Amino acid sequence: MNHKFKRLLFSIHSWFGLITGVFLILLGLSGSVLVFQDELDELIYRKSLTVKPEANVLPLDSLYKIITNKYPNLDGIAWINPMAEKDQSYHLRLYLNDARLESYDLGAININQYTGEILRSGRSDDLEVGWIEWIFQFHFSFHLGMPGAALTAIFGLTMLISIITGFIVYRKFIWKVLTFKVKIKTKNWRMLSSDLHRVVGVWSLLLNVIVFFTGFWMNLFAFESETWKKETIPTPNNILVKASLDKMYAESLQKMPDLVPSYVYLPTQPDKKFSVRGNLKDQNPMFAGGNVVRFDANTGEFLSTSRFGDLAFWDKV
Repeated sequence: MNHKFKRLLFSIHSWFGLITGVFLILLGLSGSVLVFQDELDELIYRKSLTVKPEANVLPLDSLYKIITNKYPNLDGIAWINPMAEKDQSYHLRLYLNDARLESYDLGAININQYTGEILRSGRSDDLEVGWIEWIFQFHFSFHLGMPGAALTAIFGLTMLISIITGFIVYRKFIWKVLTFKVKIKTKNWRMLSSDLHRVVGVWSLLLNVIVFFTGFWMNLFAFESETWKKETIPTPNNILVKASLDKMYAESLQKMPDLVPSYVYLPTQPDKKFSVRGNLKDQNPMFAGGNVVRFDANTGEFLSTSRFGDLAFWDKV
C-alpha cells in the first residue's frame, strides 16, 4: 500500500474516532442501561408503579379515554407492556408534539388498570417520568430533538468510516490478534494504549460494525424533510377511534394466535391504524420486527397480518 495513502487512512481513522469518541461513549453507556430498561424501571420505581390486583380490569376503551382526556393533542399512544403481571401497572408511551424541532416529543404514562388512577405521567426529556425514560430519549437524540437524532445517525456513520479505515490500516494484525500472537507491550502508556487499541479493536470489530450500522440505520428518519416538517406543525385535537379497542385487540390475538404482544398502537389521529406487534412464541427476539396485525380504527375492519418470515430479504435485514 502506498505510504502516503496509508498515512491518509490513518489520519481519517484517528480524527473520525477522536471526534465521535466522546459522544459514542455516552451512547454506549446509555445503550448498556437500556438493555435492562424494563428490569431497571420496575426495580427503581416498583413502589410507585405496583398496583393491587382486583377482580376486573377496566376496558382498554376506558383507559384510552382517561389518557386522551388528560392529553387532548396526541400523535398516538402505544401500550408497551400488554403482557404485564397482575400487580404491574399499564405502561404506555405518549407521542407528543410541541412544534419545536429542538425537542423530541416522547412521553410516558403509567395507569392503574383496575381503578383508572394515573400513577405517573409526563414528558421523557424532563425527568417527569423517571431517569430510565430520560435515558431512553437521550440515547437516540441527545435531547436535541430532530437535529440530535440526525447527529446520532451521523456519528454512527463516521464511526463506521473509522472502523473501515482502521481495518485497512491494521489488516496485517487481525489474524495475529485472533491467534493470540500479539503481545501487549507495557513499557510506557503510549505503547500500552496503542496495543490495547489494536487488540480490542480487532475483537470488537464485528460487534462495532453491527452496533454503529444499526444505530445509523434506525435514525435515517432524521434525514427525511417530511419528518422535519411534521415536527413544526402542532398536533391537532385528538380524534378518538370509533371502533372498540378491546374488540380489535382480542381479534388481533385470534388472527395471530402465536403472537406474544409487546406493543399495541392506539391511534388518536384519523390517518393512523390500530396495530398489535410482538414476538411469535419460541421465536428468536432478534427476528421479531415484522409480526403485526392491523385494523382500521374507525370501522374495526381487519386489514392485514404480517410475519417476519414473510418479509422480503432486505426488510428482514
